[in-house]
Amino acid sequence: MFERFTKDARAVVQGAVEHAEEARADSVGPEHLLLALLDREGSRASFALAALGAGERRDAVRQALRDARRRAGLSQAETEALAGLGVDVGEIVARVEEAHGVGAMTADDRKGRRPWSGRRGFSRGAKEVLEKALRVAVARRERHIGDEHVLLALVLRPGVPAEVLADHGVTHESLTRVLGDGPGEACA
Repeated sequence: MFERFTKDARAVVQGAVEHAEEARADSVGPEHLLLALLDREGSRASFALAALGAGERRDAVRQALRDARRRAGLSQAETEALAGLGVDVGEIVARVEEAHGVGAMTADDRKGRRPWSGRRGFSRGAKEVLEKALRVAVARRERHIGDEHVLLALVLRPGVPAEVLADHGVTHESLTRVLGDGPGEACA
C-alpha cells in the first residue's frame, strides 16, 4: 500500500514517526499523524487546513491533543460521558499527577524506562487511519493516496484527532467542500 502514497503522504507518515519518537511513545498513533499533517506546507491537506482556519490555530490544535494525552487519551466526549456518571476525570488526573508527577497518565510517557531502541510500530488506530485513507482514495477514484486522504480518514474515524479537528472547524463535510468530492463520489 505504501507504494501508492504520494511524496506528501509519505512525509506525513515519516513526520508521524518523528512525533512519536519525540513523545517517546511506544507506537505511532492517529494523533501523531495529525501532528505531522499540521507540520506540512504546500500540500493539499495543508491547503485545506488553512482554508478552514485550522492552519492559523495549529497551536490550539496541538494543545488540545496534549490535553487529551494528559487525560490518558480520553476524548472530551468520553470525559463528558464519564462526568455524567459522576466520574470527574479532571480530579482523577489531578490526584494521579499529585502522587506521580505531571503527565503520569500520559499513555506514551516513557519516563524512567529505558530509551527506545528499534523501529516504532503503528498502533491499531494509526493503521486504521492509513487503511481508511486508501478506501477514501479508492472511493474518490484517485490512483494515489495523498496527505488529503489521510486528513479525510482522520476526520472519519471517531477519536481524539477527529474531535479536535471538528472543534476547530475541520469536518468531513467542510473538507469535501474545500477539496471537492474528487473524480468519484464522496465517501463516508
